[in-house]
Amino acid sequence: QVQLVETGGGLVQAGGSLRLSCAVSERTFSRYVMAWFRQAPGKEREFVAAISRGGVNTNYADSVKGRFTISRDNGKNTVYLQMNSLKPEDTAVYYCAAESSFNQLETRTREYDYWGQGTQVTVSS
Repeated sequence: QVQLVETGGGLVQAGGSLRLSCAVSERTFSRYVMAWFRQAPGKEREFVAAISRGGVNTNYADSVKGRFTISRDNGKNTVYLQMNSLKPEDTAVYYCAAESSFNQLETRTREYDYWGQGTQVTVSS
């Protein structure tokens, strides 16, 4: 069973930064495409960013391009989301997701089989 644990959420003022981490309990971590999604109250879960197995290719939602950066350390079985210039509309529970059956940077939640429990990010105005 693949387990994902997100950390790094919290309360930050608009314009601030946070770095989320997602540790994965899987020896073959490098075989997984990793992604971040988020879900605000009353809204559907939405794609934020994804990174390929080797970390070379990334994909971002238009709403976070230029502000967020996804990265991974395959030696530490960890994926990161650096979030800069945060806005109140970034407030949500952030989830990391993993999938090994493809190497495309999928944006749909149904494509990912493994999920973390989520970490709350709150951006005050």
